[in-house]
Amino acid sequence: MKNLYTFSRFPLSFILFLSLTACGSHSLLSQDDEDTVMNEKQIRHLVPSHVRQRDSWAQDINGIMDTLKIEKSRENVCSVVAIVDQESNFVANPQVPGLGDKAIREVHHRLEEKFTDKLGDKLGGAVAVYFQDVLKNQPTPENSYLKQMKKVKTEKDLDILYRQIFDYMTKHYHVSAITGVAKFVGQDIGERMNPITTLGSMQVQVSYAQEHERNNMNIYQLRDDLYTQYGGLYYGIHRLMLYPTEYSKPIYRFADYNSGMYSSRNAAFQQILEKLTGIDLSLDGDLLLYSKDGKPQATKSQSEIALTKLFNESGIVITPKKLRADLKEEKDQSFEKTQTYLAVQKLYTEKTGKKAPYAIMPEVIISGPKLSKDYNTNWYATRVNTRYDACMRRAKNLH
Repeated sequence: MKNLYTFSRFPLSFILFLSLTACGSHSLLSQDDEDTVMNEKQIRHLVPSHVRQRDSWAQDINGIMDTLKIEKSRENVCSVVAIVDQESNFVANPQVPGLGDKAIREVHHRLEEKFTDKLGDKLGGAVAVYFQDVLKNQPTPENSYLKQMKKVKTEKDLDILYRQIFDYMTKHYHVSAITGVAKFVGQDIGERMNPITTLGSMQVQVSYAQEHERNNMNIYQLRDDLYTQYGGLYYGIHRLMLYPTEYSKPIYRFADYNSGMYSSRNAAFQQILEKLTGIDLSLDGDLLLYSKDGKPQATKSQSEIALTKLFNESGIVITPKKLRADLKEEKDQSFEKTQTYLAVQKLYTEKTGKKAPYAIMPEVIISGPKLSKDYNTNWYATRVNTRYDACMRRAKNLH
């Protein structure tokens, strides 16, 4: 089970319970509409009527899509509109009901676990104890960080508070006294330990924004940029649109936005593999096992084991090294050209006489401390798709 919404992520769409296919320069419209390119005025009418400052949101969407060279087709624009509305209801930094109390509960219940995950058992436990002391007594007992945490209203409020806490710790706590070698390193340790990792109006991972930074800025400046209307849109549109797929329906791209690029394609690959081998697989879109920092683990996944079995039984020669190299491309379109992908497609067609399905809905459970119950990627993608359909109806009424 993928735990997508842990303490390290505050999904605004879930907290608030707010109720492509090709990308880049390619149009998502039917043949009849392929010459239609939206202008700023038309985009304004596609933004839901409940949104304040529709003009400025439309202006930014229009400008960003131009900057990123994404064609402003109805489907492309409505895909962006649907995700923004689902994630934040078109509020750059919305208030989150009960956020302070929820953050405090996480500190009390999962603090040491988070520190040990990041710093190891020995160091993590020691730093967690110090962190608790700082929370209760700094900068003063009367106005402690813990009391300030209870009062936060927005994700940015909580983010900035964590920055202040870790800045204090880097100046006053010397880890080297415990380990002899380890040291706190300014923003580095603060960034490693900051539980707010997904932020802005489109809830983009900070690590993704770092990889695609639009300006030269430090990590705090980048975080602040994500909380702005333009910055949140820029990185979200980049994340949503700037990777090519052959999806027949936009709902699969919406699913990818929730569970990871190419998850829908990879889940279909897993389903094909399951049918060919009879091995039960998690259809979660991850063909390898990954550590918490997103790096592939050496341990073989069930998908990798099933592939090895399939190739051995089918007389297909793909070495373990080559198989692992192919699977490492699963987050890219290039995976579709690998020997592994093509061999599985061919075997499926030979066995069934049918073309293998390209995409299915990933079976990913969405769980987290702030959710009243578990959800799944299908729930998320379906809600986004409902907003997308409403936007497309508005688009048909444009003249």
